[in-house]
Amino acid sequence: MRPFRRRFGKYVAGFETAEAALIADLVDQVRKLLADRRSASPDDPLAQLTGITVGSSTPPTDAVLARLFPDFSVDDADLSGGLRSLHEPGLLAAKDSAAMTLLDTLPRSGGQVRLDEATAVAWSQALNDVRLALGVRLEITEDDTDPPGTDDPDSPQASMYSTYRWLSAVQDSLVTALLE
Repeated sequence: MRPFRRRFGKYVAGFETAEAALIADLVDQVRKLLADRRSASPDDPLAQLTGITVGSSTPPTDAVLARLFPDFSVDDADLSGGLRSLHEPGLLAAKDSAAMTLLDTLPRSGGQVRLDEATAVAWSQALNDVRLALGVRLEITEDDTDPPGTDDPDSPQASMYSTYRWLSAVQDSLVTALLE
């Protein structure tokens, strides 16, 4: 990977074929989780009449989705459920839109990406969602210790952790370029 740099008002980076394929696969996996959550939303006859989309009022049971869509209120479950049903459809759509923007602008065979600012922001959002998903699966906490199972270099967790760290570097280079 060639890290993101700001050049002539664009955010430019380069990816090898395998790197682009990995990013695309991980973003697709997050999109599938989002689609599963969206399909679990209740059918609401009033929403069908008014056109106002509502989502589920219950928190996700999947740990990754719970991380991507935390409670709106930790003190009031009813308030959190009401806010979730009103706002989660928009949040799902925004996350899916960012993921689609990344997929639409990522050269699948590798190569250079040149992003305008809005597209770069969408990339940072989509990459963040992928990193959060990997972090949950790896049981990464806020401390700086390596997650469980990563001490064996041949373990799937070690490979996933390497991917997590690499995505962190990709996202860091993009955010740094955005802040320049």
